[in-house]
Amino acid sequence: MNRIAVIAAIAGFSACASAQAPASKAMGTMVVVDEKTVVRDEPPPHGAIGISTAFRISDVAPKRSMEFRKRVLHVGAAIGLHPIDHDEVYYVLDGEGEVTSDGKSRRIGPGVAAYLYSGAVVGIKQLGDRPLTIIISYPLAERTK
Repeated sequence: MNRIAVIAAIAGFSACASAQAPASKAMGTMVVVDEKTVVRDEPPPHGAIGISTAFRISDVAPKRSMEFRKRVLHVGAAIGLHPIDHDEVYYVLDGEGEVTSDGKSRRIGPGVAAYLYSGAVVGIKQLGDRPLTIIISYPLAERTK
């Protein structure tokens, strides 16, 4: 199983069909998403700095309470600084980047996660000569209250 499949499985997605557990009936049926069906090139959010490839994985899941996305920041691209009103995680799959939260920056690479707290001003930029591939996950505020 590759890293994206492992992360997706941890987050509640599955690469194959299986029976629904009784405890999950209130939330509906399982949704299985192949990232090839939800991919598009677009400017990154919060400033449109450069170009990225977005895999909007959770967008196809009805009644969801979280976002789960993969994004490839091409060379020179960045998700600009923006305030968040929820906790958020950036997890690096490949490449190098710099994550910023409330003015403090850290260089990050493969296998490193940045846990960002509600109320912070955050962003991430690609560094080096390879694209930066990350997983981004956060709760949807309107569905968690």
